[in-house]
Amino acid sequence: MIKDNTVFVGNKPVMNYVLAVVTQFNNGAEEVAIKARGKAISRAVDTAEIALNRFLANVDKKEIFTSTEMIDTDTGKTNVSSIEIVLAQAK
Repeated sequence: MIKDNTVFVGNKPVMNYVLAVVTQFNNGAEEVAIKARGKAISRAVDTAEIALNRFLANVDKKEIFTSTEMIDTDTGKTNVSSIEIVLAQAK
């Protein structure tokens, strides 16, 4: 069993990811990580805020990690920003 409950945010509507996060907590997850890169970062932040403010009681932001990842593209290597927002059950 994978302990790390992670929702990867891409180009789908925000509510799709909110539903995924809420479902993880409803299935008994202690914490859920929301990860995104590049232009999807704002969607990840929206996902966390909507989940916390509208759907999840007793859940808080635990940690937020930011980093830069080097990825290969058609034109060579480029830097892409990334974020990981960890939500956890409040103690």
